[in-house]
Amino acid sequence: MSAFRRGVFCIGLSYASNLGRLSGALVRRQVMKFPTVIRKNWISLSAIGGLCAVPFSQKQDNLSHEALVRRASSLVTDSTNTFLSQTTLALVDSFTQYVKTIHTLVTLHKHYVASGSKLTPVEEDSVWQVIVRQRQEVSDLREDCKRFESNWMMALNLSKLAAETAYNAGADQASVTAQTSLQVAQSHVDQIRQLFKEAEKNLKESKAEDSQRIKLPAAMEEEDIPEAYLRED
Repeated sequence: MSAFRRGVFCIGLSYASNLGRLSGALVRRQVMKFPTVIRKNWISLSAIGGLCAVPFSQKQDNLSHEALVRRASSLVTDSTNTFLSQTTLALVDSFTQYVKTIHTLVTLHKHYVASGSKLTPVEEDSVWQVIVRQRQEVSDLREDCKRFESNWMMALNLSKLAAETAYNAGADQASVTAQTSLQVAQSHVDQIRQLFKEAEKNLKESKAEDSQRIKLPAAMEEEDIPEAYLRED
């Protein structure tokens, strides 16, 4: 068994080595197509048969490493602020649409329960189909809210990390801007979350999402036939 393992390991190592040489050749051919200035700024790092190219900017004579780090941290905060802004907008919009759809469903269901027995079979079926579609829309929007909230939480954490990094790097203005963006985003989300919770509570209390269809009364009995028609001739 040990000999078998050694054989498999050797085959795998040989394959990885060949793959690394092939990947390296392809990368080198692509890099050679770049202009000379760009080629000089690329450093190839080889690791376990693989080859990756990482761009490094040359240090400018009039800027220290500290200044370059501050500039880079400012760029990072700009990117995370944009990411946070877009994910906040998506989350607020999805929550708003979800709340509106719940309100429509609850109102429609309340009307259906109050007047369902008075509706004709055709009217009842029409209203019920609308309720079914609204339920499906609520379910779909709920999944959208979960997805956008996950994206927003990721953006929030990245923004916090970027703000801290900028502060440690001495980029005070970038750090303050990031902190402000965080506060604004958190405020907007907190407000819409409150409406979200209230809508969820109303939905649960109304039972509009899981109630059963109303059973209409049996068809009207045949009208009494006049006695004159029942007498035998």
